[in-house]
Amino acid sequence: MPYLKAVIKETLRLHPPIPILVPQESTKDVQVMGYDIAAETLVITNAWTIGRDPVSWDEPEEFKLERFLNNSADFREHNFELIPFGAGRRACPSIQFAAVVNELAVANLVHEFDFALSDGVEFNASEAPGFSVRKMFPLLVIASPHTC
Repeated sequence: MPYLKAVIKETLRLHPPIPILVPQESTKDVQVMGYDIAAETLVITNAWTIGRDPVSWDEPEEFKLERFLNNSADFREHNFELIPFGAGRRACPSIQFAAVVNELAVANLVHEFDFALSDGVEFNASEAPGFSVRKMFPLLVIASPHTC
C-alpha cells in the first residue's frame, strides 16, 4: 500500500482535480513572501503551479514515486507544497474520504485487472484547459481480468 499511496500523491501533485482552488477573501492586512495583501482582497491559489514549484520539488515535471515513498508529505496535513484539496481551515472537508476512496478504488482495479493500451494508442498525459482537470486526449485501455 505505500507504493499505491505514493502513486496517488504523485498523480495529485502533478494533476490536481481543480488546478485553481476556490477563491478566498483575506480577513486582515497581511504580508506573504514580501507581498502585501490588504484586508478583503480576493486571493486565488494555483494548486497546479504549487505542485510544480522547483523550490519545493526536485525535477518537478517528472513523475517520481520516490519523492513520496520516504517522505511524510500528505495532502491531509499542513504540507502546503501538496494541496490538491486546498489547505488549512478552508480545505475540502472530504479530504479523508477522497483519500480512502481513491486508494480503495485503485487497489481493487489493480488487484482484479491487467491494463494495456489499445492498439495504436500512445499514452499522452496532456491536460485540456478548464475549471477542472481533464485529459486532452482520451486514454483508451483494455482491462482484462487477471488469470490465475
